[in-house]
Amino acid sequence: MKLLILPGDGIGPEISRVVANVVECLNNKLDLGIELKEKDVGFKALEGYGTTFPADVAKEAEASDGIILGPSDSAAYPSPERGGVNLSAAFRRKFDLFANIRPAKSWAGINSHAPSMDMIVVRENTEGFYADRNMFTGSGEFMPTPDLALAVRKISRDGSRRIGEVAAKIASGRPRKKVTIITKSNVLKLSDGLFRDECIEASKKYPGLEVDELHVDAAASLFVRTPDNFDVVVTSNMFGDILSNLANELSGGLGLGGSLNAGHNKAVAQASHGSAPDIADQNMANPSALLLSTGMLFDWLAERNDSNALKEAARLIRFSMEQVFTQPNNLTVDLNGSLGTDQFGMQVIKKIEEL
Repeated sequence: MKLLILPGDGIGPEISRVVANVVECLNNKLDLGIELKEKDVGFKALEGYGTTFPADVAKEAEASDGIILGPSDSAAYPSPERGGVNLSAAFRRKFDLFANIRPAKSWAGINSHAPSMDMIVVRENTEGFYADRNMFTGSGEFMPTPDLALAVRKISRDGSRRIGEVAAKIASGRPRKKVTIITKSNVLKLSDGLFRDECIEASKKYPGLEVDELHVDAAASLFVRTPDNFDVVVTSNMFGDILSNLANELSGGLGLGGSLNAGHNKAVAQASHGSAPDIADQNMANPSALLLSTGMLFDWLAERNDSNALKEAARLIRFSMEQVFTQPNNLTVDLNGSLGTDQFGMQVIKKIEEL
């Protein structure tokens, strides 16, 4: 099995190194047969190849069974004409990674505004207002005149139905079996009405689900007030991007924000946080989000390959981190601890080896 790891920018190389070490540990422990290859993307690739997304990386990604993508500082990239390709958009378009799955879970031992939160935000990943990925050709935003900027919000029947099916399938395997569809259909009656209706239809494939709808402004307040009421949330691209960050912050912080970008044939593990250039190369970054994302990738691969070993690898990542979190001396700086990036990774590996 081939996995490709792309460290990216800022803290990316540091946290990716921890992930690579954990994958190697699991590979040895469980005999997974993983071949892990690393390639440069982002600013390092721009310096060497003139683009943040070199052609050989795209080719290697095609040949890989799964991809682990470190954070990128895309806001600081030059224009696409000068080689500044947004990596998130490029992968989502290239492999049609239409589902962004973002759990928000509180952990024992970590301070949280919502100590019992355990929800999953399922975000449509290729449509909506995201202008660099919602069109087949061209951009979803444009300026007809120097004083007028327009953006197109794309909501399709097929796109809405398939993300609704992902959410319903996930909810059907959880104890509460509840799906909340989040829209602004009281204002965006056509586009969000279509999204809502298709998600409702998709849920009918899984009998026994509880399905409700909330408007996005109400949902944001209820995430704070009554987070325990949520199980699986499904929503459009921009709403999902915002609400999942809110949920992660409430549950303990973005440093814990695991995330998987999945399509029918490929998946990319990618932490929900950014590249944090202000703390890069200081051994301060929390690698938890990318580790949890890698666990999600192993779960996705386990289902596709009917592999108990990969399923066990995913379980060991989560369980070992759960054990590490319960010890205050094992936390990273962002979680009010004192461990550096590498030291935290060593604690996770130690726990895996003990299990």
